[in-house]
Amino acid sequence: MIALVMAVLLIALIAVRVPVSFAILGAGLAGLALQLSVGAGLGVLEAIPVGSVQSLSLSAIPLFILMAHLMLMSGMMDSLFNAGRTMFGRIPGGTGIASTAAGVGFAAISGSSTAAAATLAETTSKRMIDEGYRPTTATGIVASVGTLGGMIPPSIILVFYAVTAETSVGDMIVAGLVPGLIIAAALLAAMLLPALRDPSRMPRGERSSWLTKIKAVLEALPIAVVFLAVVGLIYFGIVTPTESAAIGCLVAALLVAIRGRMTGTGLVDAVVDSVKSSAMIFAIVIAAHVFGYAFAQTKVAASMVTWIEGLPVPPIAIMLALLVMYIVLGFFMDQVAIIALTVPIVLPLVETIGYDVIWFGVFVVLMGEIGLISPPLGLNVFVVARATGRDTVEVFRGAAPYAVAMVIVAIAFILWPDVVTWLPDSR
Repeated sequence: MIALVMAVLLIALIAVRVPVSFAILGAGLAGLALQLSVGAGLGVLEAIPVGSVQSLSLSAIPLFILMAHLMLMSGMMDSLFNAGRTMFGRIPGGTGIASTAAGVGFAAISGSSTAAAATLAETTSKRMIDEGYRPTTATGIVASVGTLGGMIPPSIILVFYAVTAETSVGDMIVAGLVPGLIIAAALLAAMLLPALRDPSRMPRGERSSWLTKIKAVLEALPIAVVFLAVVGLIYFGIVTPTESAAIGCLVAALLVAIRGRMTGTGLVDAVVDSVKSSAMIFAIVIAAHVFGYAFAQTKVAASMVTWIEGLPVPPIAIMLALLVMYIVLGFFMDQVAIIALTVPIVLPLVETIGYDVIWFGVFVVLMGEIGLISPPLGLNVFVVARATGRDTVEVFRGAAPYAVAMVIVAIAFILWPDVVTWLPDSR
């Protein structure tokens, strides 16, 4: 009964637009007060915050966020899109392909889905519309590709999951690469397949000479340097994720300086924005630990796992039920909140039915990405709509086919989990 009260209170607080961290914290404190006492709840609040954010692995998160802001300062997104457009622009759908490639490249240096969507919208959506793409296609693909920032390493969300699940941050970061590329391919297919019926949906762009192509690719090469500095060093075990994040910040800062974009105001803004984003994430971490402690006292999680284990259904059926649950949660909550609230409860069940903790991290992040382009709270859709001046409903409609493609990929990961884990297993 107390667990139900906590859940209802949490949903109610979120519904009235209370910030997620305070909604989670309020529901957790209410649960503690009902089970123990108000004094005991305040005692937990005194003890948990410091311990919940003392993990060394969490220090990688603000560093990756700062690296993303520095890469935005460098203007590399323009170079990345230009390289893709010169390479693929002349073929049907070339600018759309370039937008997808730019999204993959930016995801590899930002780790933030929202930042990727906002930057892509300003850089590519308007260009696609000018070239004759339907606005739903131009905005929908950008909102969807922007979600790859949560999957392709270095991903802030994957780091957060690893800390929450108490697993290897390095393995978790590396694990996102192959699934991220598979998702990108699925999004590309969802964009290009309608052109088989109506070629006008995929206009041709401008033809570029080989010299122009080579020059554009060379200008975008520094992104590969940043990616190798971060992910490559982690994969080969040369540095820890936190050390690689610090190296990434240094390389990104050098790139900003070399390109002549380093200013005092810009640097201060990057640091301040990084602190704000980090504070939001850490606030959710603290609140989730309080909520998790209160929920654990109800013994509901253990009982639920035991009950589900006894059901006469195969593991795949359970995972498909979880898929539906996460899709619904994505309608109302962001990725950080979903991971913080559900992973401590659901992970023991997932491991019991035979799925790997690393695999589950990729699965949960993918489901969170679907939520970023699903109504009513699809954050990437609102970001793209604001950046392009298009109607939000129009962008939601444009993103729908890509959300379906991502659900299909999630089902494929359930059926063939080794696809997700083979890269970290090869370390």
